[in-house]
Amino acid sequence: MSDHPILFLPGPTECDAELRAIMAMPLVGHRSKGFIEEVKAIIPKLRALMRTEQVAMFENIPATGMMSGAIRNLVHDRVLHLTCGAFSERWHKVSQACGRTADAVAVEWGEAIEPEQLRAHLTSHDPYEAVVITYSETSTGVLNPLRELAAVVREVTPDALVLVDAVSALGGAELHFDEWGLDFLLSGTQKCLALPPGLCVIGLSERALAKAATVKHRGFLLDFVKSKKGYDAGKTPATPNIPLVYALSRQLDRIAAEGLETRWQRHLDMQSMTRAWANEHGFAYFSAEGRQSPTVSTFRASNRSVPGLIAKALAAGFVLGNGYGKLKNETFRIGHMGDHPRERLAELLAALS
Repeated sequence: MSDHPILFLPGPTECDAELRAIMAMPLVGHRSKGFIEEVKAIIPKLRALMRTEQVAMFENIPATGMMSGAIRNLVHDRVLHLTCGAFSERWHKVSQACGRTADAVAVEWGEAIEPEQLRAHLTSHDPYEAVVITYSETSTGVLNPLRELAAVVREVTPDALVLVDAVSALGGAELHFDEWGLDFLLSGTQKCLALPPGLCVIGLSERALAKAATVKHRGFLLDFVKSKKGYDAGKTPATPNIPLVYALSRQLDRIAAEGLETRWQRHLDMQSMTRAWANEHGFAYFSAEGRQSPTVSTFRASNRSVPGLIAKALAAGFVLGNGYGKLKNETFRIGHMGDHPRERLAELLAALS
């Protein structure tokens, strides 16, 4: 029996005791020899997680802040956003707030962006510098076909960068940065990496880094060109959350020990378990059929009380997520991501039954 309610939220998710213990360590200096060596050791681990041989870094900032950093580093003016929910719409708003010309291909919440929709837009508009794709839309539980969408960008507008929000995907859904032709990726530690919020990890292609060097006024903290030089020497741009960095390093070791493909399959298995439970109890997915995320399932309330369902879960020692934004009390979300074993998910589903 746990000494606290177990989080099945779509972020933050449950964090294991081993990792929490690491974060209770005494502080060390972020310019100490030991910490510099730890930073150097993390970079290749991040590359392995993202399946890239290119640039990987992390920053002490939420993913929303890194959305701004990506636009300020990688876009002079024109950018296209593919929007299908709250967080893909958020990045669109971020680009507008950064003063860029930000167009959108938008679909109804719960739908996915399909490759033919993107192709039709790109072939009928002037070229964009970048196309922004949300892989797993946390608000709706939609998994967009990232590989196919990136291929369309490469084919139709090969000079455009492919920027990806992988916040609720990295470490839980299959992802190959280099093979799929991605140029930028961001994710937070509080989702599939099963750590507290506080760090944002990024992947960056060499051509994206070269593009950043041509963009003026990139900012001070989130200057990718300057940051890359620092990380090569094991030095973060500013003082990070030091205990969380050590926990991230250990978690990346744990993920490697599990095996990335095995971890992806575990998430798919948990999605299948959740689907079977939903079918048995008359809950319909909010996300389009065939486009459900392996990390977060969003269901329609189906004339049931969402607060009542959440209260029932809490009484059994689990925490579920209500619908996000305009979907509150109309949907609920089960975040089957991170380090949750299948057996723990089975306990939750049994309690809800």
